[in-house]
Amino acid sequence: MSRRREVSHASARSLLMTILGEFVLPRDKPVWTSVLVDVLGVLEVEEKSARQALARSAAEGWVVSERAGRRVRWSLTAPGRRLLTEGAERIYDFGDYARSWDGGWLMLIVSVPESKRDLRHRLRTRLTWAGFGSPVSGVWVSPDVTRQREASQIVQDLGLDEQAMSFLSKYGEIGEQESMVARSWDLTELRERYEDFIDTFTGLNPQGGEAVLRAQTRLVHEWRRFPFLDPRLPLELLPPKWSGLKAAELFHRTHVDWRPEAQEHWEALLDAGEHD
Repeated sequence: MSRRREVSHASARSLLMTILGEFVLPRDKPVWTSVLVDVLGVLEVEEKSARQALARSAAEGWVVSERAGRRVRWSLTAPGRRLLTEGAERIYDFGDYARSWDGGWLMLIVSVPESKRDLRHRLRTRLTWAGFGSPVSGVWVSPDVTRQREASQIVQDLGLDEQAMSFLSKYGEIGEQESMVARSWDLTELRERYEDFIDTFTGLNPQGGEAVLRAQTRLVHEWRRFPFLDPRLPLELLPPKWSGLKAAELFHRTHVDWRPEAQEHWEALLDAGEHD
């Protein structure tokens, strides 16, 4: 599927969270419903879906509404601000492959019975998010040994700490380290996603405040997927000419280039919203 198509058909709620993180989080001021609905409309989200996204986000405790006459405006809650701040740190700091690696591995052994499928899924989801890969069932590995505390918290939260074991080691003489990496992480699909991102945003030159705001939102919206997908392996373990490097450079450079005009247009929308 084309990444352009995937961006344009992204869920309203997910796009709303991108807008909140990019434009609302840096400011300590409420936003009128009309502004949020209009911006989502620019991103091809129908008004009904936009209002449903706001309602869902409020139900989940990320935003809160207040009425002013017949109009409604929205503010981030404390949990919503924390969530978006953590997300922004991951998004904007992501893509640094320069850290050194001493060849050390963290290995976690934790087995969950097949009958406990929900628990297996939760374990896999959280360990994958933490950058772990699984070469064989019940074994998880990471080249970032500082992840041990996070792994410990995960198994403890899931009630698996008494069944889990961890080891710090170097790769031995049996088998190829490259084969273990290939079995642990699907780098082929990840590379294709990075290349699609590069194809989508390379040479894009939006003109005018609305177009720049739309492009900036889509840029961030697409990029925010990668911290979930990329295990952040050291360069030594990645294929030659890793496309993630080029994609990261493109994201950070483009985000800086577009940011002033996108933020200026957002301010203009806020000012116009005050006089509706």
